[in-house]
Amino acid sequence: MCPGSSSVYSDLQYNADSICTGEKDGTLSMNMARKKLIKEALAFGFRAALGIIFISPLILGVLFSLQSELELGTYPLKLFTDHPTLQNYQQVFQKVPMFTYLKNTGIVCLICILAQIIISCLTAYGFVFFRFPGKNLLFTLVLMTTMIPGEVVVITNYMTIQKLDLINTYAGLVLPSLTSGTSIFLMRQYFLTLPKDFRDAARLDGCGDLGFLFHIVFPLSIPTISSLAIYQFVLIYNQFFWPLLVTNTDRMRTIQIGISLLVTGDIVNYGHILAGAVIAILPSALIYIIGQDYMIKGMTAGGVKG
Repeated sequence: MCPGSSSVYSDLQYNADSICTGEKDGTLSMNMARKKLIKEALAFGFRAALGIIFISPLILGVLFSLQSELELGTYPLKLFTDHPTLQNYQQVFQKVPMFTYLKNTGIVCLICILAQIIISCLTAYGFVFFRFPGKNLLFTLVLMTTMIPGEVVVITNYMTIQKLDLINTYAGLVLPSLTSGTSIFLMRQYFLTLPKDFRDAARLDGCGDLGFLFHIVFPLSIPTISSLAIYQFVLIYNQFFWPLLVTNTDRMRTIQIGISLLVTGDIVNYGHILAGAVIAILPSALIYIIGQDYMIKGMTAGGVKG
């Protein structure tokens, strides 16, 4: 064997092993990438199917609301109509004052959401940044209010509203919903994640508690505040029992009461009911779709703090 042939053979053997190892690594990487792609595709398909199932009632409502009363009375019922019409929507607005109901609902939601944000932020700020006797006990009492069903206090609330002569007024509609233990808890949990050094630095710069709250804490809390606003909007928008108790005129009724008035007498017009339901669902559905990212971020922002 020639001198140096062993080293050449070793180099060739090393190169061959490296090529084999590289091919194995490449094959392994491709397999892992393929498996990851399959998992992502399956997860996307599952989420898409779940989303379709959840929104299918709304889709069906829209499709059937575009059919005439005659088509809705046929059997078997057709999913798609050859002659879509907005007649049901026109008749709904003629039958009941839907714009008035939507306006009342919007005013009630706006007042309640603003009050919830202001009161919950101020209360949560006190629980987090102030020290006072009985703070933990008071916060426990606030949490306990979230365990009381609304039906338990509805009679006392109604008697109070009636005694104050607030029937058929915006004040009567909004007073029980101006604050809640859930809102205070949500804001407190987020405020606990803020470093205490922020407040110390703000004090050194001559910033008081209100200045610190409105100029520093509020801007940092936008995702949580947005989450709170969306949650409360959906909750207040869909209220039925309380507006039913404290309103008895079309001038003050909300949208949920309004669509219930579409069912009158023994003859039920399903086209009108479906059209009214679609009109009532769309605002809350759009708000939730637009703000769902903020809602998720806000709900999880303070989830690890105790």
